Amino acid sequence: MARFTFRLPDIGEGIAEAEIVAWHVKVGDRIEEDQQVADMMTDKATVEMESPVSGTVVELAGEVGDQVAIGASLMVVETDEAVAEDAPVTEAPVSEAVEEQVEAETPGVPVVEAPAPVRAEPVEAPAPTEVVAQPFDTLRANGAEEQAPAAKQVLASPAVRARAKDLGVDLSEVKHDGQHIRHADLDAYLRYGSGQGYHAPHASRAREDEAVKVIGMRRRIAENMAAAKRAIPHFTYVDEIDMTALEAMRADLNANRGARPKLTMLPFLIVAICRTLPDFPMLNARYDDEGGVVTRHGRVHMGMATQTDAGLTVPVIRDAQDMNVWQLASEIGRLAEAARTGKIKSEELQGGTITITSLGPLGGIATTPVINRPEVAIIGPNKIVERPVFVGDDIVRAKLMNLSISCDHRVVDGWDAASYVQALRKLLETPVLLFAD
Repeated sequence: MARFTFRLPDIGEGIAEAEIVAWHVKVGDRIEEDQQVADMMTDKATVEMESPVSGTVVELAGEVGDQVAIGASLMVVETDEAVAEDAPVTEAPVSEAVEEQVEAETPGVPVVEAPAPVRAEPVEAPAPTEVVAQPFDTLRANGAEEQAPAAKQVLASPAVRARAKDLGVDLSEVKHDGQHIRHADLDAYLRYGSGQGYHAPHASRAREDEAVKVIGMRRRIAENMAAAKRAIPHFTYVDEIDMTALEAMRADLNANRGARPKLTMLPFLIVAICRTLPDFPMLNARYDDEGGVVTRHGRVHMGMATQTDAGLTVPVIRDAQDMNVWQLASEIGRLAEAARTGKIKSEELQGGTITITSLGPLGGIATTPVINRPEVAIIGPNKIVERPVFVGDDIVRAKLMNLSISCDHRVVDGWDAASYVQALRKLLETPVLLFAD
């Protein structure tokens, strides 16, 4: 018998430490080689750590929320055979995934650097097993419940499982509306009867106060949101755009798309943004606070705010200026799927020069998005609504959308932002110009 110290391997260029977001083993557990033992978060991606040896766990580095330095001990294992303690640090097989956790979608920023070590209170994270739960019952108009569909296997994220365990909730009793049990489903379970089924709102009862530790991706989002608001003097400009012609064009293209991906409004918006940025180089830029230097980029690496179960992530569409709407639609779909399924790569979350963020079908009259630091501008299209408008003396139907842009006032003046949106407006209201040379 011998003890083997599994040290945290180098899991990314420039990464000095990683946060423990979930343990899948505990002291005393028997583990096998290549078994997943922990999830470590770096740069908004969760890296699954696998044991390089078989044996019994005798020591763990810390609790969920703790930071572990690269090369430091992550776990000590008592092995069946002698393993040299001075052997080179084992590069454990890793795969990147986005930790799952639901939050309301709000504009956010990607993590630029890991936060300083913080000691968190112990939170036991249960093993990442699949749980079986029932989808939401459909509520009838009079408040009675209909029969739920047959049970199916779904996933619950480590954060949801940990929270449910702390609350003493059996996830198999939590009904849901999707493939994963989310925090919102757990909230609804706690609010509407705790296992007694979903009832009309008047039947709800007061919930106990709940203290939720801010760790993992949510902590990184919180820190970077705070840093962006603290360091950047924001201002937001909003204007109304008539999307009627563009919506008609999009419908025609989708009707004749063949095997190509279905077009949402996002690819058209990105094309318009890329076509207008050359005349407004101060917007496609990054600001180095410490060096006092603004770098105006010639290429457009478009950040795309994407809501996942883990929180808001910002995959980057590289060289968006070289893509047409079909290519953009494919890349948007690929990156969004990779982010939501945990297959996004670290390099696909870095290097953005300007960001677009949308609440999608949730819409809203207007938004004031937070800039994706160190970028200097973020664009937020809002919900398209049909309203009557005057055309001469006539009243006609029109599909209107408010477009928001938030800018760093150290770099961008209000006149620049307003002028840029007017240039965008011209392209979007005359969509044939999007395809003209």
